[in-house]
Amino acid sequence: MTEPLQPDVVLLADGPTGFAALRSLAARCRVVQIFRKPDQPEVRALSAFAEARGIPVTELLELNQLQKVIEDLRPAAVVISSFDRIIPPRILASCRFVNVHYSLLPRYRGRANVNWAIINGETTAGISIHLVVPELDGGNLLFQKAISIGANDTVTSLYDRLNAIQEDELGGVVVRAITGYQGTAQDADHASYGCTRVPDDGEIDWRQPTDTIDRLIRGLTPPFPGAFTHLAGQRLIITHASPQLDARGYVGRVPGRIVGRSSSEGWVDVLTGDGVLRMFSVLLPDAEQPCAAASVIGSTRATLGLSRIDLLRRIVALEDRLASLERLNSAHR
Repeated sequence: MTEPLQPDVVLLADGPTGFAALRSLAARCRVVQIFRKPDQPEVRALSAFAEARGIPVTELLELNQLQKVIEDLRPAAVVISSFDRIIPPRILASCRFVNVHYSLLPRYRGRANVNWAIINGETTAGISIHLVVPELDGGNLLFQKAISIGANDTVTSLYDRLNAIQEDELGGVVVRAITGYQGTAQDADHASYGCTRVPDDGEIDWRQPTDTIDRLIRGLTPPFPGAFTHLAGQRLIITHASPQLDARGYVGRVPGRIVGRSSSEGWVDVLTGDGVLRMFSVLLPDAEQPCAAASVIGSTRATLGLSRIDLLRRIVALEDRLASLERLNSAHR
């Protein structure tokens, strides 16, 4: 009986999908080198897993390191799972490259696609495993699977589900590609491009509809940057919230105004442009764990969304307006 093929592969894994990729590859291949940034999610668990199997983990400072490893170790494939640099054609030509991409290619080429799928109100997300060519996320599809985005899904919960699919499928897909499977061509006519990064300007505009704010919060759940607001100059990342009742009954409503809170249950209700959002937990600056929103926001007289800089700007604008009115008064006298 012949032994199953265990080809040598190199793994490039900078982000939150890397550990699932490593576990999948280790079950079907010999992982001979991992390149990874040192400060990424799951780095300790990944490093411990690799160390137990004698797999070197190295920080990739420049792409010439990858070129040298390919020349020295002659891997059957280089596998990419969460990697934020473009590999030049000269390196792509030196080895077979397989990439894991968390979208239903050819839609949402680029980065941060799971985040943007939630923020943009998509109903599905997905995983695509494809051959790498010089065109961005443009190679033949080796595997693809869709998952639904539910009303309560966050970017973290979707990553968990997609990572589970990756762990089940990646090793086998890579072995099939190494043994000759070429996959199927993408439909370039339906290609679309997501943004190139996770949004880092996730400040909540309380004048927006409740649904829009809710999607922003769910699309930026920590360890991603987090959707945030301000209270008395303090920045608050909202980690858990949900849409509530219609706000049309509130007379003279001001978006961002606190209209209800429960100290026993920890939630706070905030007016939006068209309704109410219930905030359950927030993350304070420099804190490691979220806390109940009501433990931070102690009054229904508070209004969220004004940073200290915003307040200073408003004060300066008011002072300028008063000075202008005084000049007009003086001229009339």
